[in-house]
Amino acid sequence: MSHQNMTAGSSLWDAKLLRTALWGAVCKLSPRTQWANPVMFVVYLGAMLTTLLWAQKLAEPGTQGQGFTLALALWLWFTVLFANFAEALAEGRSRAQAASLRGMKRDTVAKVLDQPHHGSAWIPVRASELRKGVTLLVEAGDVIALDGTVIEGVASVDESAITGESAPVIREAGGDFSSVTGGTRVLSDWLVVQVTVNPGESFLDRMISMVESAKRQKTPNELALTILLVGLTLVFLLVIITLWPFSAFAVAQAGSGSVVSIAVLVALLVCLIPTTIGGLLSAIGVAGMSRMMQANVIATSGRAVEAAGDVDVLLLDKTGTITLGNRQASEFFPAPGATAQQLAEAAQLSSLADETPEGRSVVALAKARHGLPERSAADLVAEFVPFTAQTRMSGVDFSTPQGPRSLRKGAADSVRRHVEALGGSFPCQVQHSVDNVARKGSTPLVVADGAKVLGVIELKDIVKPGMRERFAELRRMGIQTVMVTGDNPLTAAAIAAEAGVDDYLAEAKPEDKLQLIRTHQAAGRLVAMTGDGTNDAPALAQADVAVAMNSGTQAAKEAGNMVDLDSNPTKLIEVVETGKRMLMTRGALTTFSIANDVAKYFAIIPAAFVGTYPQLASLNVMQLHSADSAILSAVIFNALIIIALVPLALRGVPYRAVGAAVLLRRNLLIYGLGGLIVPFVGIKLIDMLLGVLGLA
Repeated sequence: MSHQNMTAGSSLWDAKLLRTALWGAVCKLSPRTQWANPVMFVVYLGAMLTTLLWAQKLAEPGTQGQGFTLALALWLWFTVLFANFAEALAEGRSRAQAASLRGMKRDTVAKVLDQPHHGSAWIPVRASELRKGVTLLVEAGDVIALDGTVIEGVASVDESAITGESAPVIREAGGDFSSVTGGTRVLSDWLVVQVTVNPGESFLDRMISMVESAKRQKTPNELALTILLVGLTLVFLLVIITLWPFSAFAVAQAGSGSVVSIAVLVALLVCLIPTTIGGLLSAIGVAGMSRMMQANVIATSGRAVEAAGDVDVLLLDKTGTITLGNRQASEFFPAPGATAQQLAEAAQLSSLADETPEGRSVVALAKARHGLPERSAADLVAEFVPFTAQTRMSGVDFSTPQGPRSLRKGAADSVRRHVEALGGSFPCQVQHSVDNVARKGSTPLVVADGAKVLGVIELKDIVKPGMRERFAELRRMGIQTVMVTGDNPLTAAAIAAEAGVDDYLAEAKPEDKLQLIRTHQAAGRLVAMTGDGTNDAPALAQADVAVAMNSGTQAAKEAGNMVDLDSNPTKLIEVVETGKRMLMTRGALTTFSIANDVAKYFAIIPAAFVGTYPQLASLNVMQLHSADSAILSAVIFNALIIIALVPLALRGVPYRAVGAAVLLRRNLLIYGLGGLIVPFVGIKLIDMLLGVLGLA
């Protein structure tokens, strides 16, 4: 299923989605549901009260104000329904995504092995009956029943149902590409998979629960804003309660005028409290999670999405994120006493078992430059030494008629320690070559034959186009970028300068990443990072925003609070932008709501109390037709503005990488000043329409 298909039917004005949202808005009228939103619950109670007042007037023939009270009650109910509709529409989009994901689930029959290795007998067991720890055989054409780790074999796997990418991926035992996801299909060869979850706990199950709005918890900022809105509502409620006796006392003392009615006080309360943001707040949060899903990122909580918007430091892996990642061998620099031919041959032999793009490029360069015969690992009876993060070297040990040979290829400092441990020395000319290669932004690899250094291989790495501009945008937002790489400091400095990052961490080991994150957090900063390997898990668990690659290990995905289905390390920048967009949307609509309420005071307060204090008629700056028309126009506008802002709440305020001061001025101008002006225009137009219809 493609990414587009996953979100099919979730466009904003999809007819089916609108029908579902309308019905959902009605279903949300139950008191238990309304109680979850205290601001709108007050409006809900006000709608019930005005309805009862209208019914009372209806039961008393000849009572004045029946039509006004009925209109007031209807528009208060519309206000509640519109707020419900905004939330139901946002939830409907999430449910559409969840329904698409749920369609991928199948209760397949798995091949459970008696022994955890290929070739042993197997029995068929339904996926719903599997348990964590069992071992499965998955062959070409089989669907992987549950999430697991490959413990034997290598195969191409179709993960398009999860990621939307049609190209198959390789999954194999060991390394960072051993994790497989339930619901994906093996296309070739076979895998022995150890199940790592129980039914109902798979990645697909978690994806479904994450995107369903019912699982969304309110974030700390959202809770704080809710408390503020509730506080404002209580303050205005207390004010309104005291106004009726003041009005009655004033009329009694003056011997003229009329006491403000309960219905008008309800209308005044609804217009005073922050109903606009109160009605849209939940929809903004749900839409933020939905936008993450549309970016093919699964967030385990709204807290992670919100934290992404407040990130101060971004830790970005160099390879594949800042650079294209496929470094290519471009030159050999022999050491004194060694020829280029000797260096090329040793480099080729030490790279035969290295299946990385870099390793294959070393073999290809040795053949192309020096005419060496084409070889493979199978042609050599030897013990190959794999690369590890600790040794930062790889190589091969084998025997020759002249004696045993031990070839090593790796980082300069690692090879230096290896050579010196064997009693050799590291030539100054070789160190000079290493420094020259590093200054150019390339990666130097040193080759040694036992205790003898043979020379340096230059690996070129290319910075991705547009990265400097993107980092400049992040800098304008006040976000510090840190490049994390295993390269030596000179290479790291050259790449960092070319890419335009603010800082770098060279020769980084897992514990170094963890310590760097803790250092920034101790200084009060929020840190985001990406990772895909088991060795990234501690740092991912420590980071405030941790985006794990879907192609990575199970440990990385469990440690992160987000999973990127596309396995694109640069997605971290989009995650930050999405988080900021959600925060900007909430802030902009809160600004608009408060400014909006200030403007409504000028319409409804003079109209509400003109009967008690006739002098207030001079405050009718909008020249509205009558007191009833002014009150009704304000209530109608109060309802319509919620539905008018639904698209903005769901799509979000457009993100722009500008400084906080510029952003504040822009929001105050657009949403603050706009919030003051729009109600004056809107209420006046509604009043004019009521006059044309003869209802003013």
